[in-house]
Amino acid sequence: MPELPEVETTRRGIEPHLSGRRVTAVHVHDRRLRWPVTPGLEAALRGQRVQAVQRRAKYLLLRFKPGTLIMHLGMSGNLRVLPSGTALLKHDHLELQLDSKLVLRLNDPRRFGSCLYTTDDPACHPLLRDLAPEPLEPGFDGAYLHRVTRRRRVAIKPLLLNGRLITGVGNIYASEALFRARIRPRRAARSLTSAECARLAAAIRRVLTAAIRVGGTTLRDYVGADGDPGYFRQKLYVYERAGLPCRRCRTPIRQFTQGQRSTYFCPQCQQ
Repeated sequence: MPELPEVETTRRGIEPHLSGRRVTAVHVHDRRLRWPVTPGLEAALRGQRVQAVQRRAKYLLLRFKPGTLIMHLGMSGNLRVLPSGTALLKHDHLELQLDSKLVLRLNDPRRFGSCLYTTDDPACHPLLRDLAPEPLEPGFDGAYLHRVTRRRRVAIKPLLLNGRLITGVGNIYASEALFRARIRPRRAARSLTSAECARLAAAIRRVLTAAIRVGGTTLRDYVGADGDPGYFRQKLYVYERAGLPCRRCRTPIRQFTQGQRSTYFCPQCQQ
C-alpha cells in the first residue's frame, strides 16, 4: 500500500500541473471504488479551479472554492498527469480534464482507493477527523512519543501503526525506523526510555524524509505521478531482506508476523 512518502511524492508530482488550473470536465468510468465515487461529482467540479493540492496522512486533498475532493490510493492506485486524449488503460476509473489540455487520471486495479467530495471542512470528515499527529509535523518529537507509550503493553512496532496515536508511519518505515533507532520491534512500548523515544522519533522523521527525497518505495504496484517507481527500496536496511546479511553487522535479517504484517529486524543491532 502506498504510504506517507509515496503519497507525498504523488502530491508534489501533480501539484504543479493542478494548482490554479480549471477543471473543464470530469469523467467517472467506474464508480465502484472502496466507497462509490460521490454522486454528482461531475457537475460539482466542472468549471471549478483547483486552489491547492494538499495531503493529510495518506489522503490527498484537492481544494476547490466550494469543496474538497478527498482521494486515497488504496493498495494499488496511482495518479498520473497525462496529455488529454491519451488512451485509457485498464482500471482507469476517474479523470479530471484541465484547461491546460492535461488530464489527471486515477488508475486502481484493486479498487481499494477512494474519491469522495465534501463541501464541509475536510478536517471534520469521518476519514480525517480522528487522525493523530504526523511525524513530519512540529508537534511530533521524543516527548510526544514517550507520552503516548506510557502504560501501553503493546509492542512498539504495532503502536507505530496505530493511526489514533501516530499517523502515516506505515509498515515499511516502522521497521526501518526501529532498525535505525536500534530498538527491537517486539519491545513493549512502555519499556522505552525517554532517550530511546527521542532516538526513535528522530529516526522516523529521518527515514520518511529520505524516502520522500527519492520518490518513495516501490515494492509491487506503486509508481509516482510521472510513472516512475520510487527508489528508496535500494536504501532499505531490513524490510523484505529476511536471510540477507545486515548492512551494518552482517548478521542475517530475521522476519516474523506481527499484527498480521511482516516485520523485519536485525537480532544483533536492535535491542
